[in-house]
Amino acid sequence: MKEKPENIYKRKGGSETKAGSTRTRRAIRILWTVFILFVVSFVILIVSIENGLVGYMPSLAELENPQSAISSDVYAADGVLLGRYYVTDRSNSKFSEISPNIINALIATEDVRFYEHAGIDPFATVAIPFYMIMHKKRGSSTITQQLAKNLFPRKSESLFTLPFMKLKEWVLAVKLERNLTKNEIITLYLNTVPYGDNVYGIRNASLTFYNKTPDKVSVDEAATLVGMLKGNTIYNPRSHPHKARDRRNVVLDQMRKGSYITQDEYNQFSSQETPLDYHKIDYHDGIAPYFRMVVEVAAKNALKDLKKPDGTPYDIYKDGLKIYTTLDTRMQRYAEEAMQEHLTTLQKTFLGQNGYKDGSIWNKGPNILNILNTSIKTSDRYQTFRNQDMTEEKALAAMHVPIKMRVFAWNKNKYLDTMMSPIDSIKYTKVFLQSGFLAMDPMTGEVKAWVGGIDHTFFQYDHVNINTKRQVGSTIKPLLYCFAVDNGFNPCDVVETTPQQFPTMAQPYDADHPVKYADHVPMKTALALSINNAALYILRQVGIDAFVDFAHKCGIVSRMDKYPSVALGVSDISLFEMLRAYSMFPSGGMNTQPFFLTKIEDKNGMLIKNFAPEQKEIINASTAYKMIKLMREVVDHGTGARLRFRYNITNDVAGKTGTTSNQADAWFIGYCPQLIAGAWVGCDDREFRFRSEALGQGAAAALPIWAFFMKRVYADKTLNIDPTRRFKQPDGFIDCDATDPTSAERSGLETGGKKDTSEPSEHGGVNTEEHE
Repeated sequence: MKEKPENIYKRKGGSETKAGSTRTRRAIRILWTVFILFVVSFVILIVSIENGLVGYMPSLAELENPQSAISSDVYAADGVLLGRYYVTDRSNSKFSEISPNIINALIATEDVRFYEHAGIDPFATVAIPFYMIMHKKRGSSTITQQLAKNLFPRKSESLFTLPFMKLKEWVLAVKLERNLTKNEIITLYLNTVPYGDNVYGIRNASLTFYNKTPDKVSVDEAATLVGMLKGNTIYNPRSHPHKARDRRNVVLDQMRKGSYITQDEYNQFSSQETPLDYHKIDYHDGIAPYFRMVVEVAAKNALKDLKKPDGTPYDIYKDGLKIYTTLDTRMQRYAEEAMQEHLTTLQKTFLGQNGYKDGSIWNKGPNILNILNTSIKTSDRYQTFRNQDMTEEKALAAMHVPIKMRVFAWNKNKYLDTMMSPIDSIKYTKVFLQSGFLAMDPMTGEVKAWVGGIDHTFFQYDHVNINTKRQVGSTIKPLLYCFAVDNGFNPCDVVETTPQQFPTMAQPYDADHPVKYADHVPMKTALALSINNAALYILRQVGIDAFVDFAHKCGIVSRMDKYPSVALGVSDISLFEMLRAYSMFPSGGMNTQPFFLTKIEDKNGMLIKNFAPEQKEIINASTAYKMIKLMREVVDHGTGARLRFRYNITNDVAGKTGTTSNQADAWFIGYCPQLIAGAWVGCDDREFRFRSEALGQGAAAALPIWAFFMKRVYADKTLNIDPTRRFKQPDGFIDCDATDPTSAERSGLETGGKKDTSEPSEHGGVNTEEHE
C-alpha cells in the first residue's frame, strides 16, 4: 500500500528542518570557537607585547623617565640664552611653565576627550571604518597614543607589521595612562613633538618663533604652534606664512567649538596677523659664536672625568645641561659693534694699497704663490673635484670656472651673492683683515666679551683662543719694564737708547735704526715712545733668562726663545695669555687667569660643577701702581696718545700699543680700574700686511677698536663701569721725581732743533706721514 504523498512531504520536511538546525548549531559553535580563539589569541598577543615577547617594550622606569636627547643651554651672566649644544634641538618645560593657551589649543585640536579616556578613545576608534567608507581622512590617535609613538618611534613599517605596531602603541598608551598623570602626559607630549626648522619641544618652539618662553604665549601664537603639529614643514609660519595662518584659524575654530575662546575672540584672532619674532640659534648665528665654541670645548673637558648618578658619562649634546658663563651680552654687543665700525673703514684702506687694488700682490714672490697653491689644494671644493676622479690638471681648471657663490662682505647683510671662480674667492678672502678682541674684569678674571673674528659664518678661526698665537710686538715691553721696576729700577731713572751689545752678538744690536734719540732718556719716556734700544738696555740689565722666566710666571705659556729680540716681542703669544699677564697691573699685583664658566647644572637644576678664578700675587701693589703710571704715559704722551686727542677718551686709562715687523700684526691692550681689554688686527697670512707703518701700527689698526668699545661701555650706565673712577694709589707709595718734565719734553728726539708735534710711531720713531 502506497504511502500518501502528504505524509512523505511531512517526513522529508521534518528531516530537512532537523538537518538545518544541526548545521546552524555547528556554525554557531564554529563562530564561538573562532571568536574565543581570536580573543584568547588577542589577549596572548597583548600580554606578549606588554612583556616584550613581540618586539621591544620599554620598562616602567623608561616610561616614567623617557631618555629623549635634550639640548644643553648656554647662558650669559645677565641671564640671556646664548645658544645650545645638541644632536636634536630639544629642551623641556614643566606643566606650570606652559601657557593654558597652548594646552587648550592642543586638546581642542588633537584630542577633545583627552581628560575622559584612558589612553585609547573608543569613540574615535569605532568611527574609523565609517570614515574609511566615506573616504574621509581623520586621525583617531589620542595624545597619549601619539606620545607613545614619539617616544618609541616605528623603526620599519609594512602592511604586515603595521597592525602589530598599532597594538604596541595602544599598550604603551595604556601603560602611560596607568603610570603618569594627565598633566604629565600632555607636558611630555609637548616636550617631544617636532616643530619646524629642526626644533623640538614647546619651549624651543616658542623661543625660536616668538622669542618668548611658553608661559607667555598668546592665544593666536599658541594656535600657530599647535597648528604646526599637523605638518611642521608645510605649516611653518616662517617659510609658509599663508598656509600657517589658514591652519592657525582651523585651530582657533576648534578652540571656539570647545568653548576655550568666545566667538568674538575667534573673530579677533582669526582676522589679525600673528607676527613672528624669529630667533633660531644655530652654529654661526646669534651673539658670541666664537665664545660659544670655546665654551663647548671647555664644558666637555670639565665633565670628562665626572659621571652621572647612573654611572654613565655626561653628554652636553643630549643631557639637557645648563651651562652658565661670565659673558655680558651688552659688552659683547659693544665689542662686536666696535670691531665692525673700525674694520669696515680699515679694510677699504687696506685694499686701496698698491698691489691689493690691482691684484698684483699675487705676483709678489714665491711665498705668496705658495700660500695660494696650498689654499687651493686644501680647499673643500678642490678636494671634491679630486674625489670625483678628476686629474690635478682638470681640478685646477675647474677651480678657474666662475660659479654662483656667497662671500663675506662688509655690508648690511655681511655677505655678497656674486659670480666668482673658486680660486678668485680664495684670493678674495685671504686679504681680509682679521681681528680678535677680549675684555675681562681684572679683579676676578671674568670674561665679559669675546670676539674671535670678523664673521663666524665665513671665518671660523678664533683669534682670541689660547692656541692662536701671533707676534706681540711692543706689548711685551710692559712685562720687561715691570720686571725691572720690581727689581729696583725707578720709572724716572734714565736708560740708554744706544745700540746694545750682547755676548752672543758680534756687533751692537741697533733696533731703532734709522731713528735717533738722545743717548739717555727717562725710563717712562722710553716706554711711552716704545724705544726699542731702551728695551734692549733694560733686558741686558735684568738678564734674558730671568725675564723669560718672569714672563712665564705671569701666565705666558707660549714658547719664548731666549734671545735679545725677546724684548721686542718676536714671540708668538695669544691674546688670552697677554690679558692674563696684564691683569696684575690694574688689580694691584694679582695675576688672574681669564675664566668664563661659572657653573654647570643638570637638566633638573642640580649642581654638577662650580668654577672659580685662578689668582696669584706676582708683584706688590707699589710696583703695580708704578706700572700704571708708566703705561698712563703711553696714552697721555706716547704711541697711544690718539686715545686722548682723536677718540676723546679722557678717563683714567693706561695701556700699550704693539706692532710687529712689516706691520703684519697690530695690538693694543688697555685698562681702566674696572676693566681690561685687548685687540689684535692682522691677516691670517702674515705676507698680507700694511705697507705703511702709519696705517699698520697698533695705534692705527688696533687701538680704535678698544676706543670704540670703551666709549660704548662708559655710556651704558647699567654696566656700572664708573667713568670717573681713578686708579687707587696704594698706602705708603713713594713716587719718583714729581717735578720731572713730561715725556714729550724729555724724549731727546733729534728734530733739527724744531719742536716735534707728530705722533710717535710704534717702533720708537716719528710718524712723518701723519701729523696730528
